[in-house]
Amino acid sequence: MFYEDLSEYTYQDEDAFGDRESFYELWYRPEYIRLNVGWLEAGKPYSTGPVSTVFVEKLQAVQRVQWMNVCLGVHECDLGSEAEAPEGNGEIRIPGEVGVAYAAPFLIAHYITVHGYRPPQVFIDAVLAVDLDAWAATRWPDVPFSWVPENAERLLE
Repeated sequence: MFYEDLSEYTYQDEDAFGDRESFYELWYRPEYIRLNVGWLEAGKPYSTGPVSTVFVEKLQAVQRVQWMNVCLGVHECDLGSEAEAPEGNGEIRIPGEVGVAYAAPFLIAHYITVHGYRPPQVFIDAVLAVDLDAWAATRWPDVPFSWVPENAERLLE
């Protein structure tokens, strides 16, 4: 599934955060603009270049605490010749400037570390700005993302 970096995210109308320790979930129609980052596909060009280890480690830490738009099916990496291509079935959201959040596939860290993908600098800066301690300490019914509206619907069963 390919989307050009920093194009508007239109894949799903709502965002849904799940709780990693239960089947609880909340969903809402975002009040912010979502911009695509890292939706790569074989045969489509993408930016390459070095990124800092600090950035990669923080991105991977975000992925360990945020459970976003998880789907039943999986998306397999088709960029390389790995014997067992990694799979992803969710997304992450990273708050950017006011009113903008970046929407990335869960495979983004793989694309960076294995295929040399270099996300736009605004995304790198936004990841580095995440308060990871606060996100990691978040427990249900709160979720590790700053911009969940008060009227978000919660599935508690």
